[in-house]
Amino acid sequence: METIDKIKQQIEENPILLYMKGSPKLPSCGFSSQASQALMGCGQAFAYVDILQNPDIRAELPKYADWPTFPQLWVEGELIGGCDIIVEMFQKGELQELITEVAARHPQPEGDE
Repeated sequence: METIDKIKQQIEENPILLYMKGSPKLPSCGFSSQASQALMGCGQAFAYVDILQNPDIRAELPKYADWPTFPQLWVEGELIGGCDIIVEMFQKGELQELITEVAARHPQPEGDE
C-alpha cells in the first residue's frame, strides 16, 4: 500500500487521530506530550500513530496535510492543527466540546484504544 493511501485510510478509519512522536503514555517530544495530554484531558478514546515508528508516514504526511510539523490532530478527516492550536483550543474548552461531539457520533467498542 502506498504511504499516502495508508495515511488516508488511517484518517478515514479513526475519527480522532493524533500523529505524534512516541505514544500518549510515553511521548518522545514536548509538543507531542502537550498535545496528547490535552486530548487525554477530553476523556475520550483517540487513536494515535507514532511517526518515529513509521518513517514513511513521517516523510509523507507533512506534504499530504500541507502542515510541516508534528503532532497533527485529525478529527473526522479534517486537520485541526498542531500543538499550539490543540492546547489553545483545550484552554478555551473548544477541544473538549469538539472531541465529545465526535466521540458521541462514533461510539468506540469498549476496551478499544
